Amino acid sequence: MCNTAFPAFFADLHIHLGSTMSGKPVKITASRKMTLSAVLEEASERKGIELIGIIDSHVPEVQQELRELMDRGQAIPLEEGGVRYKQTTLILGAEVEVKEAGRGEAHFLCYVPTLDAMQSFTGWLARRCRNVTLSSQRIDCTIVQLQEQVASLGGLVIPAHIFTPHKGLYGSCTDHIAEVANPALFAAVELGLSSNTEMADQISELHPLPFVTNSDAHSLSKIGREYQSIVMKEPNFREWRLALTHAEGHMIAANYGLHPELGKYHQTSCQACGTPFPKEATDRCAACGKKAVIRGVEERIRQLADLEPGIHPVHRPAYIEQFPLEFLPGIGPKRREQLYREFGTEMNILHRVGEADLSRVIGELANVIIRARVGELTVNAGGAGTYGKVTMGK
Repeated sequence: MCNTAFPAFFADLHIHLGSTMSGKPVKITASRKMTLSAVLEEASERKGIELIGIIDSHVPEVQQELRELMDRGQAIPLEEGGVRYKQTTLILGAEVEVKEAGRGEAHFLCYVPTLDAMQSFTGWLARRCRNVTLSSQRIDCTIVQLQEQVASLGGLVIPAHIFTPHKGLYGSCTDHIAEVANPALFAAVELGLSSNTEMADQISELHPLPFVTNSDAHSLSKIGREYQSIVMKEPNFREWRLALTHAEGHMIAANYGLHPELGKYHQTSCQACGTPFPKEATDRCAACGKKAVIRGVEERIRQLADLEPGIHPVHRPAYIEQFPLEFLPGIGPKRREQLYREFGTEMNILHRVGEADLSRVIGELANVIIRARVGELTVNAGGAGTYGKVTMGK
């Protein structure tokens, strides 16, 4: 049960930048519209996300832009860690790639409380990677060395999209965390878009760790497609850290994640022709004959599972299957603009506005949003890099 002494805040802690303020690339696959200022404005004024993690904050020009926002009084550094912009607090983060000897690559989210700490981290990264101005760079160190460095700066490390076949810690690097890392130095694990709590809790070594659900947004519209509700006094770094450790009445109250079948790596499929493989797959597609089979998250978790479904630690909050407005049939850009003008943020529309008010603005399409809230939509599963689709069939 949530501690009602503290309010709950929505948080999305994995958001990329596509460009610096001068137009230089950051995350190559992200929209160039994803600048620091644009993301802050979208999160605060359109999405209604009160705590965000920009995980390209290690880039020097991004830090320069943030410093300029501070100098103009538009962004305010918080004593408890983080930077406030309008209704949103920014947590400074970086996503990095580590390849352990003889294993596949894995991505990690590294968060620190202050801009000064992030600048120190940038200096450390610059000595270990080819281009510190880009996102998700491979660095020359072990996972444990990364954990220890971030801890020395007062920060937190979280394995990113832990099950995905490309760059997930379980998906491409190891079967057991302790083989490659110090489990005590992970603050949480990020489930990724293709799994949920029911699936992940079949792995007993994950039970001590909180689960986080983040968007991994590469465009402004994707901010908040996964998020969590966090009970804490205020949205800042210190309070977020307490929530991850369930300390002093702080907690993750709920994980709002995509239906796992919407994730683009949920089922094992052929990348060449899209044919799904519901059972254990070989490395060659039976339909087209190509060696393009991508192992899905569902299959990978089945390989790692050592518990039956339905067993959860007492601290685990509910996982609420979330359908962002962008995924809903019939709710196109014009309809979304109508809703934003009338009700403000996406969080208001998805969680707070009543059916009668929704109907007044978008008519019968309000039923789509209401059905999404109660899980009455049908999903066609995604795989091999292709997202699943939502239909009204149920």
